[in-house]
Amino acid sequence: MANQDLLHRFLFEQHSVRGEMISVDETFEHILENHDYPTAVKGLLGELLVATSLLTATLKFDGDITVQIQGDGPVNLAVINGNNLQQMRGVARVDGPVVAGSTLKQMIGNGFMVITITPNQGERYQGIVAIEGDSIEESIDAYFRQSEQLPTRLFIRVGEVDGKPSAGGMLLQVLPAANETSHDFFDHLVQLTATIKGQELSTLDVKEVLHRLYHEEDVTLYDPQSVEFRCTCSRERCESTLATLPKEDVIDILHKDGKIDMECEFCGSHYVFIESDLQGLNNELNQQLH
Repeated sequence: MANQDLLHRFLFEQHSVRGEMISVDETFEHILENHDYPTAVKGLLGELLVATSLLTATLKFDGDITVQIQGDGPVNLAVINGNNLQQMRGVARVDGPVVAGSTLKQMIGNGFMVITITPNQGERYQGIVAIEGDSIEESIDAYFRQSEQLPTRLFIRVGEVDGKPSAGGMLLQVLPAANETSHDFFDHLVQLTATIKGQELSTLDVKEVLHRLYHEEDVTLYDPQSVEFRCTCSRERCESTLATLPKEDVIDILHKDGKIDMECEFCGSHYVFIESDLQGLNNELNQQLH
């Protein structure tokens, strides 16, 4: 059975190394719905989705996470929003031609990755990651190396399985209690894990994958966490956005089109407002409409 949209955590307790495995085919498919992205951009969003989900699972926080890439290339923005419940959504903005097989650098140009964590309680954190190499995986690996955090490696696999979008990956991380032998063991695990194929993540049960990779090791597997597509757009959020716009602009659109049609760029939902809907939005706007 496939590990669809599940995040699995596992531990090599004797060596103080932990791991994660994820398959998010269904969530990935939902993100691509209602969009006609070039093939390379689909792959970029899949990589970003897997990376965000794996990173979220390593962080102990209750709240939201945003991982976005900005640049001056034909893809000027790619972003995944998620939270500690592994509810994810994503979108890309494409302003120029993107040929099949384009690398990350060719799509983004001169750019960077921004990781923003907004806990429900406590201070917001933001980290900036340089675009390194030809993939999200290489960029995040470089970020962990340069920031002198716990040794961490990501393994991201994106493509198609049986004609459908497929996205999955694995993560390995040395725990704070590790000693020198743990680091040697970590290097050994990295070599084993690098052999994982996307189709295996999509189609094999987690126990089969762990046995295939680490059958000589003692590994503890924990209960999985579900991952799902969830868009946080709502009519109320649109109303809040409208309330921040210059009143003249709102009035002009209403007079010109007879309505305001707001589309969520993440899920494609439409929210339509006519004059009577906006009358109670705020007193000032209400007065100018009449």
